[in-house]
Amino acid sequence: MSEGNHSLSKPELLQPSESRLQQILNSLSKSVEGGDEDLDQSRSSVLDLIDFLNSISDAALSYPENGNAQNTAFEVLSQVYQYICSPSTDQGILDVLSFELPKAAARFADISDRCLEVAGNVIDRFVSMCSPRDMLSVLCDALDSPSETIKVSGYFTPLLTGLSKVFLSIQRRHFEQVKVAVPVILKVLKAISFESDVKDTELEDLFDAALGIATSIHAVCTKLEGIVNEKLHALLGLYVLQIMALVSVCIGYKVLSSALLPQLSSFFPYCGLSYLGLITGSDVDRMTSIAIGEDEEDYMSYLTYVKHGASISVIWGHISDGAVIAAKENLIAVKDELRNDQTKRWQAIGMLKHVFASLSLPWKLKEHAIDFLLCIMDGNISQMYNDEDTDYSSYMPSLFAALKAVQRVIMDASDTLQRRKAFDAFRKVLADIPTSQRFDILKALITNSNSSSMIAILLDIVKGEMHMEICKRENDITIDTQNQVKHRTFFWTASVLELVELVLRPQKGGPPSLPEQGDAVLSALNLYRFILITESTGKTNYTGVLSKSNLQKTYNEWLLPLRTLVTGIMAESKSDCDQLAVDIVCSLNPVELVLYRCIELVEEKLKHST
Repeated sequence: MSEGNHSLSKPELLQPSESRLQQILNSLSKSVEGGDEDLDQSRSSVLDLIDFLNSISDAALSYPENGNAQNTAFEVLSQVYQYICSPSTDQGILDVLSFELPKAAARFADISDRCLEVAGNVIDRFVSMCSPRDMLSVLCDALDSPSETIKVSGYFTPLLTGLSKVFLSIQRRHFEQVKVAVPVILKVLKAISFESDVKDTELEDLFDAALGIATSIHAVCTKLEGIVNEKLHALLGLYVLQIMALVSVCIGYKVLSSALLPQLSSFFPYCGLSYLGLITGSDVDRMTSIAIGEDEEDYMSYLTYVKHGASISVIWGHISDGAVIAAKENLIAVKDELRNDQTKRWQAIGMLKHVFASLSLPWKLKEHAIDFLLCIMDGNISQMYNDEDTDYSSYMPSLFAALKAVQRVIMDASDTLQRRKAFDAFRKVLADIPTSQRFDILKALITNSNSSSMIAILLDIVKGEMHMEICKRENDITIDTQNQVKHRTFFWTASVLELVELVLRPQKGGPPSLPEQGDAVLSALNLYRFILITESTGKTNYTGVLSKSNLQKTYNEWLLPLRTLVTGIMAESKSDCDQLAVDIVCSLNPVELVLYRCIELVEEKLKHST
């Protein structure tokens, strides 16, 4: 941003500006000297000063290429700074100005680097000369209510820097006052993080100021003891994790080349945070319980990304040795612990969903998160569960959400290798779930999916599980107290036919939508054919597929309506010669083939049914 030619004489605009400023400052000094009698005049002079400064900063911001306007802004703000630093300016004037001038000065920060420096000096002067308690309120108010014309991040940087110095000046009730300020700070950082037109340099300056806040909070912690120290350390940990997530969103993979990553990671030992506690979520729960409590849900609305930050912190450690060193961690030991402890592994999978499900995090980070997931799922994974004796239901919602999030990676990743890795991770997580819960998870995934291709994949997985269960049936037995053999079946139940019906006769009624649902329909037909043939060959009826009522229902409600639909679409498409019609015919050919085979099998069974 140009700052104009400093060797030129002052622009014509500057002389009247200097004169007007001097008049306002003189009026202010006289009104304060007059005491309570000139209180209204004092307020009027302050408002005049603020309006004047806002007009100067607005002019410079509205015309960023106007060097004269920039020089005028710099000179005017410099004179204001000289005024508040003058020995002749008593404390009463500073107290009066402290409520309005910091905010007005911050508006100059985005005009030029020179103005940013002077704006910071103005705020520092008030921080050093006025009540910390008052300045905390003033700066939080300025952060929380910027002018509608302020859309740039530079405005916030000097305010955050000033606030970090206020924290160091607080003499009592440290935790309570920091706790009030943290949501205001995080609200600003979140808003800027999701702005698309903020420059990288502006973001780095902003997060450097946010890092300064963390450093100040930590310095305050060293002065405290007991429960207050513990609560402030916990609040600091939550703050750092939220910043870690926001930095990853707005700076992305470039954070690896900045100092922010190791600097943020270096707070973990001070806050009692470990990679194992972060990736399992236990540290987040502990800090939240200490610092926030159970009755402050509104407060947690400002910390919505702490679990993202906890997961991301470990993934950055997986990527960067610098982050691991700064955090004083042994990532190899953490990975081994997760491989050997199923409960902790499930907790880690549940935490990773925050990375996979995020629409804002960079894809490169998600790719590394998939690699980390594969890493903790590889090797001699412990399978210390008993399907019949242990209740794992409390873990299933989190695992379900994680699998849904991995599905998004499978579907949205642009790189074939990454889609393959994500699917591999998906299968490994499924395999880690007890068989007694796995069918319910797959059913929920199918029911909650809107993608024909994903439903087809999930139905194929169900078929694979059924095939493995058949193969293992002779070995997978238990002996009851009467030495009777009892088969354990989790997939060979009537519920599996509900999955087929869900596709072939959707809940809205009628046949499925084709060709849009072609992949799912083909997989559902193949699954039904597999069940029918297997039950017939083994002379079993675990699923009820061979009962006359089910055969008639399948024939009349699933297969015949589907045949009418497919026949009609194929006939219509074959009469056209455009490429779309050709593509439709090609996509429905395998569906038609399997459909007619299913119809033949059902008709044959109905002939022999009683």
